[in-house]
Amino acid sequence: MRRLRRLAHLVLFCPFSKGLQCDQYRKGIISGSICQDLCHLHQVEWRTCLSSVPGQQGKEVTIKCGIEESLDSKAGADAAPRRELVLFDKPTRGTSIKEFQEMTLSFLKANLGDLPSLPALAAQVLLMADFNKDHRVSLAEAKSVWALLQRNEFLLLLSLQEKEHASRLLGYCGDLYLTEGVPHSSWPGAVLPPLLRPLLPPALHGALQQWLGPAWPRRAKIAVGLLEFVEELFHGAYGTFYMCETTLANVGYTATYDFRMADLQQVAPEATVRRFLRGRHCEHSSDCTYGRDCRAPCDTLLRQCKGDLVQPNLAKVCELLQDYLLPGAPAGLRAALGKQLRTCTTLSGLASQVEAHHSLVLSHLKTLLWKEISNTKYT
Repeated sequence: MRRLRRLAHLVLFCPFSKGLQCDQYRKGIISGSICQDLCHLHQVEWRTCLSSVPGQQGKEVTIKCGIEESLDSKAGADAAPRRELVLFDKPTRGTSIKEFQEMTLSFLKANLGDLPSLPALAAQVLLMADFNKDHRVSLAEAKSVWALLQRNEFLLLLSLQEKEHASRLLGYCGDLYLTEGVPHSSWPGAVLPPLLRPLLPPALHGALQQWLGPAWPRRAKIAVGLLEFVEELFHGAYGTFYMCETTLANVGYTATYDFRMADLQQVAPEATVRRFLRGRHCEHSSDCTYGRDCRAPCDTLLRQCKGDLVQPNLAKVCELLQDYLLPGAPAGLRAALGKQLRTCTTLSGLASQVEAHHSLVLSHLKTLLWKEISNTKYT
């Protein structure tokens, strides 16, 4: 990675991480493309960060550093996030490059499924580890990349790097990594002060969206990008992924109103979700929930979770789009759009319905929206 040069606004504040990260870097435990800038040259300033992309210096970037919210239900809402302890204990000294590549491939298969494309992804991990291009992977480089792979969002970013709707990865140091800046939020409550957001009644979301959000044609363009992202998650090169927290807070967009997924933390590989559900004891379908809303039926006779999700990605996204697109929609389009979205929300996650039917519904929705906004100043 080219040396970081000019300051940009940092969205995510990572308390205590810089000292821990730099201490481990100076001890030779970890390595990475931004370690020198972070710890020695001090060209990455905490609360601010630097862009290395030509022509994009000064633009917003984000540091992700493994902050986890406290799981203690008694902790107050203002409880400080805690830094997860990372041991950087794998791979061990003496591990060969071939062994590390096999170790990486086994990890990818366990998390993404046994796919023919994974050897190429494992090779990409090795190339990333060799950030200084000296044609060797040191133990510190291997430990850093291995720690990064344990972070769900990093694994997703790596898997979706060729897709236009996920943020680009810009660099890393140990398990801390840098991405393109958090895009604008489509959630109407984002314009309110943080203390007032929980008080916003759901009934006002549509009105706020119409008054304070982008103009309707721009919302339509963002929605088309979201539908394209659903396509990208379905049977991509590295398998199928499920959106397990489908909220407007995760629907972001750029300055040109192109959709970007604001947070990949709750996007999960199909293999991970199925492993969670397999043989899981249940009394109700709520016992078969991965994340916030990836829910499977409960077989009440066997008292085990079934494998197919109740709602596929597309149905959950269409529920979002009802609130996002119908307020302020052109009068001549509103009835047809409402009908398409209602049809879409009834889709099930059954494997027999997923293929052709989902593709047809998605294609109709995209065509309907593009027909309305094509050849206008908004596209």
